[in-house]
Amino acid sequence: MYEISICHLYPDLLNLYGDYGNIQALVRRLEWRGINVQVQPVSIGDPFLPDQYDIVFIGGGQDFEQDILHRDLLEQKKKPLIEAVESGTVFLCICGGYQLMGLYYKQSNGTEIECLGAMNHWTIGDEKRLIGNIVFRIDGLKQQPDSLVVGFENHSGKTYLGDGVSPLGKVIYGHGNNGEDGFEGARYKNVFCSYSHGSLLPKNPGLTDELITIALKRKYPDFVSLQPLNDRIETLARESMIRKLIKKQVKRSC
Repeated sequence: MYEISICHLYPDLLNLYGDYGNIQALVRRLEWRGINVQVQPVSIGDPFLPDQYDIVFIGGGQDFEQDILHRDLLEQKKKPLIEAVESGTVFLCICGGYQLMGLYYKQSNGTEIECLGAMNHWTIGDEKRLIGNIVFRIDGLKQQPDSLVVGFENHSGKTYLGDGVSPLGKVIYGHGNNGEDGFEGARYKNVFCSYSHGSLLPKNPGLTDELITIALKRKYPDFVSLQPLNDRIETLARESMIRKLIKKQVKRSC
């Protein structure tokens, strides 16, 4: 019997725009396949034990919430989190969680805030927010044949990627990391970062299964593939949104 352990990091502080839905999507798609799953909330003062978790989720939060957890993150959890990243643990980091994985966040007033440094990217705050639906393509997304992902972004930080970090995807519609280079999110080892709220995973079952598959193959050498699920409703909703947004984009360009 397979089993997956999920760490939900700072669930009481980083749960902006319903990011908890990502945890629910992972849990349900595991349970529907008869795979045991445990979710462990880890917040301020709680130890993070890198060898105990197969998937780590970090949601989004406003500057106020990120300020509250900043000291705990750097003083108590930085070393074990980086250890988990480097060992290949699967991470999903959304918006503020994405920013916290990088080198620093420079606020619009010039104040520079140190981040985890687990990945070579950085974020510059801006007065203008990047808001709206987004469609982006993740090349090689095996569990989602068209490789297209939908989400909703709302961020004032503009993120830029350095050496060793790849974009998670190419923007088809929307802003993405910074509204300039055409990329969305970041990928390093088994860390998936995105600005997409919405929640991201319930809208994109193929991406959810991609994360689960990577985690299972890492933990169980004999694991081959996931049992297919009936995703007809989710697929129709995702495809409808993609058609609507691409049609809107075509009208704008005419």
